[in-house]
Amino acid sequence: MEVLYNNIPTGVGSKGKLRLGSEDERQLLLKGARWAVEKGFGDKEDLLHTESGGCIEGADPDLISKKAYERGRAQQGTLGSGNHFTEIQYVDEIHEEKIAARLGLFKDQITVMIHTGSRGFGHQVCTDFLEVMAKAVQKYKIDLPDKELACAPFNSPEAQDYLAAMRAAANYAWANRQCIMHWVKESFMQTLNASPTALGMSLIYDVAHNIAKVEEHTINGRKRKLVVHRKGATRAFPPGHPELPLAYKDLGQPVLIPGDMGRASFVLIGTEKAMQETFGSTCHGAGRVMSRHQAIRRAKGRAIYREMEDMGIIVRSAGRETLAEEMPEAYKDISNVVDVVHNAGISKKVAKLRPIGVIKG
Repeated sequence: MEVLYNNIPTGVGSKGKLRLGSEDERQLLLKGARWAVEKGFGDKEDLLHTESGGCIEGADPDLISKKAYERGRAQQGTLGSGNHFTEIQYVDEIHEEKIAARLGLFKDQITVMIHTGSRGFGHQVCTDFLEVMAKAVQKYKIDLPDKELACAPFNSPEAQDYLAAMRAAANYAWANRQCIMHWVKESFMQTLNASPTALGMSLIYDVAHNIAKVEEHTINGRKRKLVVHRKGATRAFPPGHPELPLAYKDLGQPVLIPGDMGRASFVLIGTEKAMQETFGSTCHGAGRVMSRHQAIRRAKGRAIYREMEDMGIIVRSAGRETLAEEMPEAYKDISNVVDVVHNAGISKKVAKLRPIGVIKG
């Protein structure tokens, strides 16, 4: 855990080990995880197990503001703060033996889950375009039922510019996770003095969870192109879906649902019912039952890291407040949430993973 914590920059405003020139920045936004692999962070095989091959076409670096570039420059290859984490886990339960075996999962195996995104870069892209959308709503005379909503007609220049900028942010996120995964592997090799072959670490899947994508879905018996927004949601595509990587074409898409740092996370598989009922989507986490401020108040006078150690979980974080915000009781029990998803048939339980070491920003 110490080696991982030293190798992966974490926390608010954390700065990465990468020093990007202006051309590197552009190429990263255009190529995503492919850029990272070209630079030696991981293998080409990783891209075969990544949504969209780790890169969405149609990103336009020229639409990114100077402020977004400034925020993103130092944060590539960093974990960030809040609910983002790198977690060492073990496979506690197998629910679908054959599917688990195809994914390379077995009982008591050690796994690593990484949860992070496009950091301050993506946040700034969103902030910049909220202003654009606020004007677009008035320009196109759109009546929104809630002031928290923002939009523009799909074919408008405002919407097309936003999509091109958002794709750049998605590519930033895929590159970010690819770099962190590479440092995770290096940390294991360094600590255990093991070769990559001896370690046998390989990527199961990398999936987006805060993105809008143009997809084809059947509506009232007719195939239509839609923009599907997944915020805190993730794809759960069924066997045979054309966007699945070859390795999982006959299996369905792996679905990753992380829980809090004290309980569990789950690997599931996508289903046909998800395509029929939820636009091929499922949830991406447990969801909070306490606000961050409530959690900090509840944790006052407690040593959360010690409580976690008593549970057999080693935690490292950039600050005590982060641990307070992220303590297990601040979240719903992930097992209950996943049972709902499983029983609804929108994704199927494959394996339950328990945490043994957690890095929080």
